[in-house]
Amino acid sequence: MDQTLLTPAPYFDADALRAQLTSLWKEHSSQESTMRAKMLTLLKQVVDDARAAAERQLRADGNGRKCAQGLSCFQDEFIGVIYDYTVAHVYRAKNPSSAERMSVIATGGYGRGLLAPGSDIDLLFLLPYKQTAWGESVVESILYMLWDLGFKVGHATRTVRQSVKLAQADMTIRTSLLDARLILGDKALFDELLAGFQKQVVAGSAREFIAAKLEERDARHTRSGASRYLVEPNVKDGKGGLRDLHTLYWLARYLHPEKAIEEFVEAGVFSRAEYITFQRSEDFLLTVRCHLHFLTGRPDERLSFDLQSAMAERLGYREHRGQRPVERFMKHYFLVAKDVGDLTRIVCSALEVKQLTTAPALKALLAPMTWRKRARLRKTSDFKIDNGRINVAHGKVFKQDPVNLIRLFWLAEKYNVLFHPEAF
Repeated sequence: MDQTLLTPAPYFDADALRAQLTSLWKEHSSQESTMRAKMLTLLKQVVDDARAAAERQLRADGNGRKCAQGLSCFQDEFIGVIYDYTVAHVYRAKNPSSAERMSVIATGGYGRGLLAPGSDIDLLFLLPYKQTAWGESVVESILYMLWDLGFKVGHATRTVRQSVKLAQADMTIRTSLLDARLILGDKALFDELLAGFQKQVVAGSAREFIAAKLEERDARHTRSGASRYLVEPNVKDGKGGLRDLHTLYWLARYLHPEKAIEEFVEAGVFSRAEYITFQRSEDFLLTVRCHLHFLTGRPDERLSFDLQSAMAERLGYREHRGQRPVERFMKHYFLVAKDVGDLTRIVCSALEVKQLTTAPALKALLAPMTWRKRARLRKTSDFKIDNGRINVAHGKVFKQDPVNLIRLFWLAEKYNVLFHPEAF
């Protein structure tokens, strides 16, 4: 594709759009229904053009991360235009008080700066004190405009105090605030939220949060299918999908809130190789998800049989050595899902070793290794059970007897236990 035909994010001129909306206001402000109809027509065209530009870019470079970042950038600028129009023309505060401040905050995937074509727009309207008539009117005006344009918006309007209190009681709200990002408005108010969240919610609660996220992951896998090799996998919620990577990110973010994702290697969360695997897997799954949403025209997360061939074509797979494009695509998908599963197991094992999470009680009751078996293993071999996983008894196990490497795999199979991360 001719690169000159590609429009960079945010895909439109925000200042020019503000000027157009101001002209419409001046011309039709006395005719509310006419004004709104013309405004919606103009904004709908901007949205359609932006989505088309994002899809052209995706088809040209195959970069799903760039597509998701571009759509997030578009949404930021677009919401900014609507907000500015609302407070300048519709609900102008002539003498604003200290209560008439607001921060518009992105949360969830949108907060991470990654937005698939069919993703929800998760917004938090943050206020300093209780809701005012001005604040309520501005929020309603923005939301109704987004809804009328076809966006699916998850939203909440809260004070800092309410946000912190709800995050203490609700893991979903707590997780969403991990990804909070200021779009526009009062930065001091946003900084107050972050400080309160870290001090009153995150501090000292790592074990509780990690246990809740891993339990949530297990429940999600049960709902979507426990195997990562389902013939119609769910790209977002399935085993080995994007949500598993999100879970790893949330765990790392909770433990190291001051670190950016690229600093997790330095913090000891990932090795360099594991970080590369994380990024590569997320890049692939983001690309698949963006193509899937554009192909179906809706937030479809399941790679159903009838879509797999078309997806392979869009992703550029070709027949090779007798393998059809769709076969090569699905093989690649399952290899990535396996990488995500391996990465999840390694990180969660490390957390268990650090005693930041423990096996659920039911799993402990059903564990194949009774204390007698553990004692027998320790007495008759160079291995031991360490936090439910097989580990070496000392650092020279393999050097003293290389056959112990084979014994390790044999014993793990015999007793149906996973490897300890320090076993090798």
